[in-house]
Amino acid sequence: MGSFLGRWGHGRVVALVAALAAVLLVAACGGGGGSQGSEDGAPYTIGVSNGFISSEWRTQMIQDLERVNREYMDEGLTEELVIESADVDVQGQIQQMRNLINRGVDAIIVNPNSVTGLNQVIKEASDAGIVVISVDQEIPAEGATNVVIDQGEWARRSAEWLVEQLGGEGNVVVINGIAGHPANEARYDAVKEVFSQNPGIEVIAEANANWDQATGQQKMSNILASETDIDGVWTQDGMARGVLQAIIASDPERFPVVVGEARLGYMRLWNELRQQNEDFSSYGVINPPGVGASGLRIAVEMLQGKELKEGVLSGEANNTIYVPIPGVVNDQNFDEWYRQVRDREGEYVLDGIISREKAQSYFRQ
Repeated sequence: MGSFLGRWGHGRVVALVAALAAVLLVAACGGGGGSQGSEDGAPYTIGVSNGFISSEWRTQMIQDLERVNREYMDEGLTEELVIESADVDVQGQIQQMRNLINRGVDAIIVNPNSVTGLNQVIKEASDAGIVVISVDQEIPAEGATNVVIDQGEWARRSAEWLVEQLGGEGNVVVINGIAGHPANEARYDAVKEVFSQNPGIEVIAEANANWDQATGQQKMSNILASETDIDGVWTQDGMARGVLQAIIASDPERFPVVVGEARLGYMRLWNELRQQNEDFSSYGVINPPGVGASGLRIAVEMLQGKELKEGVLSGEANNTIYVPIPGVVNDQNFDEWYRQVRDREGEYVLDGIISREKAQSYFRQ
């Protein structure tokens, strides 16, 4: 060693040791051995802001997010999700997002409580270089990319079915979700458009039941106490079982036509009624909780520096990726869908998550 130092110099050995240490440090910081290294920032930290938890749909949305995120974690692309999830108002959700900004996340998946109330905090996140993906509900905020099903089309399908079942005329009750929420407003705007095209349809009562089954049952019971001439009921996902239970409890002489939901709780009741009365008919459009995980897939592609293809974005603010509505449950395919989900526990919602290949198809390669 002495002769080596004599020929090469002590200072060069020190420099070599320092360089090797630096290389090892970079390798250690490069993530969990996945396909992505530190050059593009992986593994990414992704935050979730969920401002409404009083529904089985939102619980399943979080579960779907966690399941798909584990797939990316196994490849070293992401870390554990940073989840802010609680029943909060708009100000509370703004605080959720600021918490995530302060945590230094790379992307935020947000299910927004307001059409415009989060605009400023979304801009703050975008200005900080954070990818912001709004899921489930379409908002026009600068700096946000919406990954949603077309909520208007979702509602239009069941409204058109109801009108068809009623032969284009009848007294209809409407039970909506949370007033002011983007999805609620988009859905009812579409329903009103369908009804306006059918002047024989008259809305005789409306209520907001906040996407809660028990509240839906109570609101429908209140309406049934004062309205006796009801031909049909249009309601949103998350309340149809409660609405149907209220109708059953009222024991009407004439059973109204009821829009349903693609959820196991409702489908069990639907199945019972089919056994009792072969004329019972309903209809449920699938509203996938997996849209949150679909948004996660889009976020990961964006974090890797990929650019969306021209024409992918649409919507009123031209910032929306519409992912497919997975399907509908109706009288013709009920048995097939029910066999697939009848043994699941709780209030499982029929679901759908875009594949990684589908997510990649939105981007330039």
